[in-house]
Amino acid sequence: MKKDFYDILGVSKNADTAAIKKAYRKKAIEFHPDKNPGDKAAEEKFKEAAEAYEVLGDPDKKAKYDQYGHQAFDGSGGFGGHGHMNMDDIFSQFGDIFGGGFGGFGGGGSRGGVRRAKGSNLRIKVKLTLEEIANGVEKKVKVKRKVQAPGVSYKTCSTCNGQGQVMRVTNTILGRMQSATTCPACGGSGQILDKKPSNADAQGMIVEDETVSIKIPAGVVDGMQLKVSNKGNDAPGNSIPGDLIVAIEELEHEFLKREGENLHYDLYVSFPEAVLGVSKDIEAINGKVRIKLEEGIQSGKILRLKGKGIPSINGYGNGDLLVHVNVWTPKTLNKEQKQFFEKNLEDDNFSPNPEKSDKSFFEKVKDMFS
Repeated sequence: MKKDFYDILGVSKNADTAAIKKAYRKKAIEFHPDKNPGDKAAEEKFKEAAEAYEVLGDPDKKAKYDQYGHQAFDGSGGFGGHGHMNMDDIFSQFGDIFGGGFGGFGGGGSRGGVRRAKGSNLRIKVKLTLEEIANGVEKKVKVKRKVQAPGVSYKTCSTCNGQGQVMRVTNTILGRMQSATTCPACGGSGQILDKKPSNADAQGMIVEDETVSIKIPAGVVDGMQLKVSNKGNDAPGNSIPGDLIVAIEELEHEFLKREGENLHYDLYVSFPEAVLGVSKDIEAINGKVRIKLEEGIQSGKILRLKGKGIPSINGYGNGDLLVHVNVWTPKTLNKEQKQFFEKNLEDDNFSPNPEKSDKSFFEKVKDMFS
């Protein structure tokens, strides 16, 4: 089971951004590769800490993690890819955390030095039926990605000599000061385009169609955004591909209405059925379910079918199916039927006589949301 991000950094769920950053820096320094050369266990903990900080250090991602857990980002569900982070990713994204005391992993990617560019993200919308959401589904989608064209080659940037940065000297009241800035020619990658085929753009890129398989876990909600790592656009040179952002759109079901993990179903019964009681087949998420209506059932009665709703995305079981009973009153009657009801207008059996156990409409609504 994947470790809890808060446990990895040793902070509480109420920790603010500053405390989370401080905890990550402490872990990063403790398990930094430069302090633990050749120690695979330390390297793994270093990556775990970076993965945790990537989510908890971002308020939006932290909110999604608090609500949905690892499923919102976890690569095992077909999305996140945090577990695929390499050292270049970490030093590129969080280099400022370490200060000047450490270089990059394996002698490369040091703070302010050569950095790997990351391609832009792609965004798509995936429409899901309620059945697909309830059971989880694997979707294959075709995306147009920018990739490096075959035959493209790059050479060392002559402006920075492959260092990814240039030195600038400025005169100040304190004297001449030297500072390093990202190379404007190569964008910090240390490489520039050398050769490219005629069908490539100015950066040596072409657009290709690729079919991407997306494993969507059960319980996702409308509007949720999920990530497939490294399936966005490439960037020139020794780059990291961007990500594919998948927005979930829930299609409306013909009979069922969703409310979080619960489902609602309106069951209409005739007056004779309500009086005599009857068995009914109702539409559930995975097929029909037979229920028994008691004699004299009242309109507005809510029957709760435990576990017949939508699975929790955090793995906490299923919601319920709430069946709302509606007694259908006929609008037209023939002469014989009308005489029957006229005859029973004053009959005590037809007079409303709610029991204390019969809850009012407002009490039922309160129960639904409690």
